[in-house]
Amino acid sequence: MLARWSRAISQISNAGSQSRILGGFSNTQNYAKVAAFSMPPSSSSLDSNDFNNTNIPTVKLDKLFWSKPCSLALAKDSPLRIEEPDYQGIRRFFLKLMLFYSKQSKSIRGANVVYRRIITQADKSAIYNVFNIEKTFKTTFSLLVLHMWMCLRRLKEEGQEGVEFGQYVYEIYNHDLELRVSKAGVNLLLTKWMKDLEKIFYGNLVAYDAALLPEAGKDDLSNVIWRNVFSDDGKSEPSDAARRPVQAMARYVRREISCLSLTDKEAMFSGNFKFSSLENPLLNSKKS
Repeated sequence: MLARWSRAISQISNAGSQSRILGGFSNTQNYAKVAAFSMPPSSSSLDSNDFNNTNIPTVKLDKLFWSKPCSLALAKDSPLRIEEPDYQGIRRFFLKLMLFYSKQSKSIRGANVVYRRIITQADKSAIYNVFNIEKTFKTTFSLLVLHMWMCLRRLKEEGQEGVEFGQYVYEIYNHDLELRVSKAGVNLLLTKWMKDLEKIFYGNLVAYDAALLPEAGKDDLSNVIWRNVFSDDGKSEPSDAARRPVQAMARYVRREISCLSLTDKEAMFSGNFKFSSLENPLLNSKKS
C-alpha cells in the first residue's frame, strides 16, 4: 500500500501544486458492497479559513480531547443548520411532479451537506495547527478519508438505510475528488492514478475498523493514524517527537466516534451536525 501511495503522490505532485489538491477516485467502486466486511462488530466547505494565521497559540496536546463526548447535532436555532426547502402552492406541486421531494432526492441533498461538513473539518487550518501537520496533498487527503470513515461508520449503525445513504456520500466524495485532481493538472493516465487512490481509501477504512476491534491493541489506532496521516517514510511507529500529536489525534478520533454515536439519525441524514471545534481546543481539554 505504501508503494502505491508513494507512486500516486509522486505523479500527482508533479502535475500540480500539492496544496491545491484534495484527491480523487473514479466512480467505479460501490461503498455499499464493502460495508459488511469493513464494519466492526456490535464542493466547498461550509466555513472558510485563512492558513496564513501567524498568531497560533501553543497547544498542550497532552491535555486535549479528554472531555465527555456529546452529541454533535446542531441546535434548532443554529445559523449553521441547512433546512429542507418548504415550498408551497403551485411550486410545491410541480416540484413533487419532478420528484424533488422523493426519498432519493432528499437523501442526495442531505448527503451533500454531510460531505460539506467533512470537507469543512478536514480543510480547516485549525486541524493542521493543533496536530502540527503540514498541509500537503497527502495530509489533506488522509484527513478527508479519516473523517469520511468516521461518518460512514456512524451511518452503518442505522442498518441498511444508513449504508444506502452512505453510498450517496461516497459518490459525492468520488465526484468532487476527481474534479479536484483533474483541475490540478492530472489528465494523463487519470483513471490509473484514481484507482490507486481508491485502493488506498478502502485500505484505510479496513485498517481503522480493525484498530477499533475489541481484540485490537491499545496503540493500534495510534499506529494506523501515524502510518496514514503523519508518516512520510512508511515507518511502522512514530518517533518520540511525533508521538504526542499522534496520540492526541487518536483521542480526537475516539471522542468524535463517540460523539457521532450520540448524534441522532435526523441530524446525520440531514447533515445538521458539526464536528467538534478545533479553533479553541481547550474546550476539549482536561483540567490541570
